[in-house]
Amino acid sequence: MSEPRTIFIGRKPLHAYIRAVLMSMTDGDRKLTLVARGNAIVTAVNVAEVCRRRNGILASQLPDEVNMTGVEIGTEEVERDNGMGNVSVIRIGLEGLGEMNLVERDDKTDDSEE
Repeated sequence: MSEPRTIFIGRKPLHAYIRAVLMSMTDGDRKLTLVARGNAIVTAVNVAEVCRRRNGILASQLPDEVNMTGVEIGTEEVERDNGMGNVSVIRIGLEGLGEMNLVERDDKTDDSEE
């Protein structure tokens, strides 16, 4: 069995990571791991909850059921300007079950009115 795809959470907006989850699950990777350190932990928890509850346009296209398969917290040692420092880390496992609810978008606009 292969390792779940890992999505690293950083400073981008929430919807960017929800789209990454959606694209991964659309590509067939139904098991994912969200990884965040430091201040990005808040964003990782929000991404997991939005996906689990399927809130919003993007998340509503996820599989019928998105479960958290586990949450792992810890501390990593990182190199800083003044030596080594500790930073908190979280790993959240997600698994999509059921059919995808993809919505076809009509990106065409009617510019013929003048």
